[in-house]
Amino acid sequence: MPQPVTKEQIEFFRALAARRQDGARLRHTQGVARAALALAARHGAGANEAEAAALLHDMMKGTPFAEQIAMARAQGLLRGPEDEEMPQTLHGRLTAAWLRREYAELPPEIAAAVENHTLGRPGMGPLEMIIYSADLTEEGRDFFGLDILRRKLYDDLAEGTLACMDSTIKRLQAEGKPIHSLTLAARADLRRRLGIDADERNI
Repeated sequence: MPQPVTKEQIEFFRALAARRQDGARLRHTQGVARAALALAARHGAGANEAEAAALLHDMMKGTPFAEQIAMARAQGLLRGPEDEEMPQTLHGRLTAAWLRREYAELPPEIAAAVENHTLGRPGMGPLEMIIYSADLTEEGRDFFGLDILRRKLYDDLAEGTLACMDSTIKRLQAEGKPIHSLTLAARADLRRRLGIDADERNI
């Protein structure tokens, strides 16, 4: 039965992140935790849940891509060819599966936020939007338009998350990289929820 996240668990997850990550990756995780806490406070989400999801979100990211693909295949987590073509998107799904096995007592929205922090999904809840957006806008990031994203997130979580998604898609397009169908579906869903024409193709 899921239980509320305790301060003791938060301390454990902080230590776990420090053991399993170092350097830039650990600094990123700590930055995501601070950004997630700020967004949670602004938008009425649970602070402990936001911090736990942020501390745990990249636990499998350091695993080599070939291993991630093999693990995802063995666990039935591959949903189509694009998952293997874009292995950099698998770590959230793998980490969430690990959390559901090892920490089943955590509220399910934590694993969902971890699972969907890279690609998003249709029907994202507040914690999923917080971790998705905190991952992009944490204090260690530095790119054109970042301040605008942060302001939009402060004003409205869903609109800010959509802006983050649009920013990521534009960057991928500029770099000639593929865009995962789940991200496109998540974007279309957010646009519908916000009353924006879902058929609009311009990003």
